[in-house]
Amino acid sequence: MIKELLLCQTIALVIGYILDLIFGDPRYSFHPIRLIGLLIGKSEKMLRKVFSKSKNGELAAGTVLFLVVIIIATGLPAIILIISYRTSIWLGLAIESIFCYQLIATKCLKDESMKVYYSLKKRDIEEARYNVSMIVGRDTKVLDQEGITKATVETIAENASDGVIAPIFYMMIGGAVLGFLYKSINTLDSMVGYKNEKYLYLGRCSAKMDDIVNYVPSRSAGLLMVGSSYCIGLDGKQAYKIFRRDSRNHASPNSAQTEAACAGALNIQLAGDAYYFGKLYKKPYIGDKQRAIEVEDIKRANQLLYGTALLMMVMALSIRLIFIIS
Repeated sequence: MIKELLLCQTIALVIGYILDLIFGDPRYSFHPIRLIGLLIGKSEKMLRKVFSKSKNGELAAGTVLFLVVIIIATGLPAIILIISYRTSIWLGLAIESIFCYQLIATKCLKDESMKVYYSLKKRDIEEARYNVSMIVGRDTKVLDQEGITKATVETIAENASDGVIAPIFYMMIGGAVLGFLYKSINTLDSMVGYKNEKYLYLGRCSAKMDDIVNYVPSRSAGLLMVGSSYCIGLDGKQAYKIFRRDSRNHASPNSAQTEAACAGALNIQLAGDAYYFGKLYKKPYIGDKQRAIEVEDIKRANQLLYGTALLMMVMALSIRLIFIIS
């Protein structure tokens, strides 16, 4: 029974991965990640009313918020899958495949970043600024073509880990249920894990837990990106050099892992100072400026994304098959 379940989870992961490559992330009101976002928003509002506005009160509210969200966002899919598999193994496989599909965002990341690419190619800076504002957290109104391109390449590199490699990593270990656990933590961090006045204490638990769950996947993603750069004809040697040297050049312990590998593979320099919510943040550079960044680097970064995702799937399937066969 255990091997049968492992096989179903493995097949579901493959189906989900292929569906994502073909169709991209589905957009509809009841998308699981959107529902998790709604749960976070509603829970935050309620908990802010219950707990005091003091430091300790907000820390407590943030801890309760974290527990409520991960229990519901992981528990409901688990219950659905248990009922489905007990009803029919084929129904369970179908539901798990759909869940896996909705937890991976390879094509979505490529499509959204290519909107910026096409805007820049037709020299529409205002449209490019708008499109890049949809996928990055920094202020984009003052960015020139170089700044827009750099921001886009950075978000492809960073989200290669959060949106693709990490979900596959956790589904490799525990199927869609563990994938939902990861995505609920990651969504919490993206919504409340800010170090500003509003979320400094309430979002601390979510931010710390996101750092923990991304620690291994982000480093795996960085190494896989180095391997991918060799496979697709980019500078693999430089990718490994910059990955080792600059993978800690970020306030987050995880964000620079793939950015460093990407910067090295493309022979460009990423990161540096940026504006967030009207405030300038001093940030170290990642990579060596062997050449100026260009619009085509958005395409190259996406090729690197797809190569890295494929290598991750090969690794995930290999590990899964070892456990199934043994």
